[in-house]
Amino acid sequence: MGYLHEGHLSLVKAAIKDCANVVVTIFINPSQFGPGEDLSSYPLNLSQDIDMLYCVGADLLWIPTADEMYPEGYQTWVSVEDVTKPLEGAMRSGHFRGVATIVAKLFNAVQPQRTYFGQKDAQQAVTIRQLAKDLNYPIDIVICPIIREADGLAMSSRNTYLSPAERQAANVLYRALSSAKDAFTGGEHNASKLRARMQEIIAGEGLARAQYVSCADPDTLRELQGDVSNALLSLAVFIGKTRLIDNMITGMKE
Repeated sequence: MGYLHEGHLSLVKAAIKDCANVVVTIFINPSQFGPGEDLSSYPLNLSQDIDMLYCVGADLLWIPTADEMYPEGYQTWVSVEDVTKPLEGAMRSGHFRGVATIVAKLFNAVQPQRTYFGQKDAQQAVTIRQLAKDLNYPIDIVICPIIREADGLAMSSRNTYLSPAERQAANVLYRALSSAKDAFTGGEHNASKLRARMQEIIAGEGLARAQYVSCADPDTLRELQGDVSNALLSLAVFIGKTRLIDNMITGMKE
């Protein structure tokens, strides 16, 4: 959605390494924003984005308009069912309908052989894999690792909203996830205790307010109970007024 950073560029670099030609799309998709979300204030710097993509070697940049994607009278939507209901889907009604619809339209327009998405938006990655499988897209969906700042904060365009004090507090997401993952590695496999560990660390940061804390199946995104063998640890946390998300998979190296 633009306002590119090293996290986005890591996807482009991975594609350049694997593919003969690389297409990048930038589109702030209005259909994935709900009422009261930050569509009108979402950061955008197209000239900077173009320079960055030129420097890393992308072959083509497509910047469609909202009128091109959703012309007057538009009424067709793509909905992926079960995997979009928990987590972000429970907090942001209609969000994944917007994501699935625009991704399907971009797939149709570009007809790629491979596409690259970030693990940072874990539920989006699961949703797009399901979309490609269900609609028989002959596309290899590649999910690339999260790119983090030096203190562990996952790179995000929304990090620019943070004040200096909030920016310092924001690494509580990484600390909470790392603590739970370390506990799992150390032998604590009870899902409730892993969630409680993350909640305790978030609660200890005065500028943070957890919206959800999850220990879920990495494929179905159903919340896990009892002892688990592998899990997606994820959370959504408000730092002041800024909503941030992050995740780790217990069996995956960071």
